This record gives sequence, C-alpha cells and structure tokens, in this order.
Amino acid sequence: MACKESLCGHESADSDYIKHNQHNPENVGKFLYLEGIEYIMWCTYDVHFYASFALLDLFPKIELTIQRDFARAVLHEDRRKVKFLADGSWGIRKVRGAVPHDLGTHDPWNEMNAYNIHDTSKWKDLNPKFVLQVYRDFAATGDMSFGREVWPAVCAAIDYMEQFDRDGDGLIENDGFPDQTYDAWTVHGISAYCGCLWLAALQAAAAMAQRLGDRGFAEKCKIKFLKAKPVFEDKLWNGSYFNYDSGSSSNSRSIQADQLAGQWYTASSGLPPLFDDMKIRSTLQRIFEYNVMKVRGGRMGAVNGMNPNGKVDECCMQSREIWTGVTYSLAATMLLQGMEHQAFTTAEGIFIAGWSEEGFGYWFQTPEGWTTDGHYRSLIYMRPLAIWAMQWALSPPKAVLEAPKVNMMDRVLISALNMRAIHDTGVRKIAPKISCFTNSVFHCDC
Repeated sequence: MACKESLCGHESADSDYIKHNQHNPENVGKFLYLEGIEYIMWCTYDVHFYASFALLDLFPKIELTIQRDFARAVLHEDRRKVKFLADGSWGIRKVRGAVPHDLGTHDPWNEMNAYNIHDTSKWKDLNPKFVLQVYRDFAATGDMSFGREVWPAVCAAIDYMEQFDRDGDGLIENDGFPDQTYDAWTVHGISAYCGCLWLAALQAAAAMAQRLGDRGFAEKCKIKFLKAKPVFEDKLWNGSYFNYDSGSSSNSRSIQADQLAGQWYTASSGLPPLFDDMKIRSTLQRIFEYNVMKVRGGRMGAVNGMNPNGKVDECCMQSREIWTGVTYSLAATMLLQGMEHQAFTTAEGIFIAGWSEEGFGYWFQTPEGWTTDGHYRSLIYMRPLAIWAMQWALSPPKAVLEAPKVNMMDRVLISALNMRAIHDTGVRKIAPKISCFTNSVFHCDC
C-alpha cells in the first residue's frame, strides 16, 4: 500500500498529534456539538459535511480543530467488539483508516462510533467527505501547517477506499446495503451520491498533494480520477441526470436530490467542475422540476428521491423525506452554477414549510426532515446549518474566489508509463510512483 511509504509510519501518529497540539498556538481547545436532541452523538461526520460551512464561516479555528480530531481518529484503531443492529453481525468499534461516524457519546474522542446500526467502516461516503472537507478548509484558510498536519490522514483515507474498487476501474462500488448517510436507503453497485463524492475527493487529494509537494500521491489520485470519471458517466448518465445507482432495483433510476454533492464541494473549494456544464445544469434543472416543483408546487423543499414518472420514490423512509440540510446544499450548488431562481425557490420551500405561518411551526427546532404530509423526524438537527453553504456560495472567501486560473489538476503531471496504462484496458491495477512523505517535500515551489 502507498500509505506505508507516503505516511512513513502510522504507529506514532497519535503521540505526535498530542505533542503537537500541546504547544500549538492555533489550538483553541476541544469542541463538540450534537447531531440532534434525538440522535445523541457528538460531531456526526457524515452530517457535519453539510453543517460545517457554518463553523468555517463563523469560527474557522473551531472548524479546523474538529478536522484535526478526525484526522487523528483516521489513524486510530479500537478493537473492542461491537454488535451492529441492522444484521446482528459483530465487528470492531473503530477500524484504522476509516473515518469514524462520530466522536462518541459517553467518552468522546476516546470511544468513537456511538452509532451501531451499521458497520460504518464499510460506508462509502465518510472517507471522501473527510478529504473534501479538509481540502475545502485548507483552500479557504490557506493554513499550510494545518495541511501538513492532517495530510497523513488524507492519504490513509484515500488508500482505505481502494478495497471498495473491486474491478480496478478506479471507481468505488456500494455493497447492497445502506452504506452512506442515507442509512435506510439501499444502494447497489456504483451510486451517483458516493461515486460523485469519490471523484471529487480524488481531485481534491490530487490538488492538495500538489500544493504540499507530494507529487507521487498527486499522480496516483489523478490516475484514479481519469480512470473513474468515464466509468461513472458511462454507467449512470442517462441523458438528463445521473441514475441513483447502477443496479437493477425498482429505484435505480430514481432522481436523487443529493446526487451532485461532490460537485457542490468541488465548486465551493475553487476546484474545476467534475463534469461538463451541460451535464451539471441538466441534472440540477431535472432535480428542480421533479424533486422540488412536483412536491406541493415547490413549497416544501426538495424530496430526496423522485421517480422519473413524477411520483415520489416510496422505496424507504428516507427516499420519501425532504431533508432540510440537503435542500439547502442543493440550493447552494445551484447558486454556484449561476441558477439563482432555482436556488432561492428551492430554499424558500424550507422556509415556507418550517418557518412561515402556513407551515408546520418548527422555527428554531428545525428538524432533519419531513414528509409531504408533514410528519417530521429529529428536531433541532445539525444538517440544516447547511444554509450557510448558500452564504458561502454568494460570498466565497478571497482564497477560493481568487483561486489560480490554471487548473490545479492540469499541473499534476503523469509519467509516460502510467499515461499509457490509463488507456490500456487490459490493465487492472496501476502501481503509481509514491514518494516518502517527509518535511523535505515542502521546500519545492508548487
């Protein structure tokens, strides 16, 4: 694994981290916040992905300290046994290389993964979300010391995902259970949500590696990206939007409101778009016309899943829910694409249903979501903080706004040998050139 060469050893990572933070002037202490008053877990990471724009915009040092905590957690392992409720299987509490679902409940930071419905070490969205959040924070703050500090965990998070690319096409596959933040919505094969996050994470990791001077890892990630992107489009693009997944289930062609989550982070971080403009705009317009406007005329937000026939996807509880935070992140993606009318109409549905006199009266108890008939779930939830992603899209920080005009991915050079391997369909695995990640790499001009 490249991880061992690039990271130069994980065993001392925890102690090095503790020593560093004892004397770090940027250390503002520890910070925790709950997923909600019904789901009592600290800093739930798949949801922090949506909520973290609020912290980064208002309290950037707190945001960075949360990312440092998760970076440390990636390199940590807790072999205590846990029973997972969904299927009754047993596994270890925290697997090395996997981003934890949360920082715990009873003993946060030390006893992570209070969530025990599924084995989240097999989830496909947590590791890409970590890479994307770290890169966004790194790009927005320009904090090179933060980048160097968390980089070993970024490499480990990327390398961990290789086990889910079972056919060597560079793209990860889902495993026929709800292995992502939609933990009641089963996914088969390649999925729009996790696949898009993975493409975005590869691009972000390549860009970050290039800026930090780890050119070997940058090349590795770009190779994977160039292999995976055409597979993703070939398997999922149907001419109007990306199918929910590549399986053959009744909902495989569903229109998922959150299918461009990876593109949302890509645009928010000043990186080049994952797909051509036509595909992005077509997808967002289809989501707007179906998931938003076909639900009470756009006055409730965006339903998570919509069938191509214009009927809500009823395959599970979460597919038929309207998630407040996802609606806000969708609106932010629309703003970043210049679709202001669609963005504000989409977000207005959450205001009408949640805050206006004709709505449900949630106000400052904004829940995770509600159904089209007004049944809510999980009050005072973390994800609605994604409304700050709309503010971010409207007024991005200077570092993102003035990102280099030269495409960072174009600056990642690929050796001639590996370039030929990309186009050789007979090659199942590519052995990239990996350089040992030491402090000396930072002396180069990137």
